[in-house]
Amino acid sequence: QKMPPSLPATINIREPRWDQSTFQGRAKHFFMVTDPRNLLLSGATLEEARRVVEDYRVGIVAPGLTEDELWRAKYIYDSAFHPDTGEKMLLIGRMSAQVPMNMTITGCMLTFYRTTPAVLFWQWVNQSFNAIVNYTNRSGDAPITPSQLGTAYVSATTGAVVTALGLKSLTKHLPAIIGRYVPFAAVAAANCINIPLMRQRELKLGIPITDENGNRLGESTAAAQKAIFQVVVSRIGMAAPAMAIPPVIMNMLEKRAFLKRYPYLNAPLQVGLVGLCLVFATPLCCALFPQKSSMPMSRLEPEVQAQIQEKDPQLETVYFNKGL
Repeated sequence: QKMPPSLPATINIREPRWDQSTFQGRAKHFFMVTDPRNLLLSGATLEEARRVVEDYRVGIVAPGLTEDELWRAKYIYDSAFHPDTGEKMLLIGRMSAQVPMNMTITGCMLTFYRTTPAVLFWQWVNQSFNAIVNYTNRSGDAPITPSQLGTAYVSATTGAVVTALGLKSLTKHLPAIIGRYVPFAAVAAANCINIPLMRQRELKLGIPITDENGNRLGESTAAAQKAIFQVVVSRIGMAAPAMAIPPVIMNMLEKRAFLKRYPYLNAPLQVGLVGLCLVFATPLCCALFPQKSSMPMSRLEPEVQAQIQEKDPQLETVYFNKGL
């Protein structure tokens, strides 16, 4: 029996496995990244994946390692360790925790929306979870200071609660189904506040922009605005199906005898429906825009354009990492 030939040390595992210029490639990549099963992996499995990846990066290939095993190790490693600092991330802040955590919180927001204390409590829980996710997945280039984190957290929570309570009082005289959409409006409003505040440093100082080959050309605030806008759109998109589809179904079910007889099934049903939507919406909305986003030179600030044209007068497009 012959040993399988050992893997070449030339596979680029710093990039995703699938072509990121197509929506399909990005969707496959994010289905791997947001796979909730990664949360169940033991510490030993994570350490093993880390060893395989770190060895491979310096050219050490374990005998008998297959390409599939290498990619599996890469995705396990990426799911648990921060790409810039290499430290193990908080469990509930990881991308693989997005579906189970959001499913529970969104399900509860949609179930308990009738009383003011419940609205306050669940919007607060949701924004606390968002703050943890944004902090865990921060970009390594621009660390967030505790005071910025605090400001963003307080503002987003206030924004969500004010929107939710304001809309709740407006919907008193409208059909019941409309009241069910209040949590979604509040979450959308909070995302529009939370993400720009979390990344305010990028809006002030700009984010790194590069040419096609990854050579750094400088920083641009115009690129930061575009990056943050794209992230806000995908976050709202992620929440939309989970908050738009279940209310319609629940509204129909609540009129039937079944739920009147078993009212305690309301919350579990709601959470299950939300989970079903999120399993697909989370990776598909992460995939809406390429991680390595681009914009024409002409859209940059005039001083940045001038600075780049000195170095490379032919350049037409610049690239940047949009964040998550």
